[in-house]
Amino acid sequence: MPGRVMARSGSAEERPSRQINVILRNTEAPVVSQSIPDSEPQLAAKAQQQQGLFLEIQKELDQLIGLDHIKDLMYEIYALLQIASMRTEAGLHSGAQVYHMVFKGNPGTGKTTVARIVARMFQRMGVLSKGHLIEVERADLVGEYIGHTAQKTRDLVKKALGGVLFIDEAYSLARGGEKDFGKEAIDTLVKSMEDQKNQFILILAGYSDEMDYFLQCNPGLPSRFPIQMDFPDYSIDQLIQISEGMAKDRDYILMPQAILKLKQHLLKEKCQSEHLFSNARYVRNVIERSVRHQAVRLLSQYGGGSPGKLELMTIRMEDLKLENKRNDKEP
Repeated sequence: MPGRVMARSGSAEERPSRQINVILRNTEAPVVSQSIPDSEPQLAAKAQQQQGLFLEIQKELDQLIGLDHIKDLMYEIYALLQIASMRTEAGLHSGAQVYHMVFKGNPGTGKTTVARIVARMFQRMGVLSKGHLIEVERADLVGEYIGHTAQKTRDLVKKALGGVLFIDEAYSLARGGEKDFGKEAIDTLVKSMEDQKNQFILILAGYSDEMDYFLQCNPGLPSRFPIQMDFPDYSIDQLIQISEGMAKDRDYILMPQAILKLKQHLLKEKCQSEHLFSNARYVRNVIERSVRHQAVRLLSQYGGGSPGKLELMTIRMEDLKLENKRNDKEP
């Protein structure tokens, strides 16, 4: 993946030359100062090691279908961490960065998967001590009486120290108005971000429009989340790739007729329920149902005998018993 961090350099006239020519009248050799500090080999070795660590992360990212701009942004974060480390080692000022994030997108677009990769990357780069992911939602944060919410929220932040606290459907915390306990959870999270600075990373996730509204509810929130990632819906072709990959991971093969049927069904589903469609999550459920239906079909056809390895792997068109949102079954 190409680097996204570039340094702008001025023209030759704008910057001073690093070489000074001195004319000596005696025969003594000039003393040349070392322009490369003694610590540079160690810095280079550390940088190479961290680059190797990111290559492992990149392999995980490359396995994800689509999300190209997310992968680019992940490299930008890695580059920022890398350069900040080099600056610190070189004795240069490197202010503490804020890495709290907002993930915006429909369900099944890879937000939780990317959050796990983020946690591992920050752990390997030395930003987080543990790199674990604590995934919660409103019910895990909001209590039943005054003070209960703050305690529940603080307890979850404590569990997330050294890792990532991932709050799905975070916008629901602001839905109840001023008297709702969700506001107490937000206030506690904001305070924890200050008190436990750089000890954990908070990722808020949810639908794009709802998350935009949520951030506007509290004027101090947008500045606390400098990294915002948009997770677009998958295209039909990408969903087919995902479905084939899911089947392959389970040692199944989708027949061409089954793929065509699934593609036509996905087109209809996306048109009928654009905002309710759950993308890869929907496809996963379809594959899991088709595996169950295939098992029933094979037992019916072959009785107690084995169908053979190839047939055991094959998902046929009749195994995809699909339903749309109006609950009318497709053939």
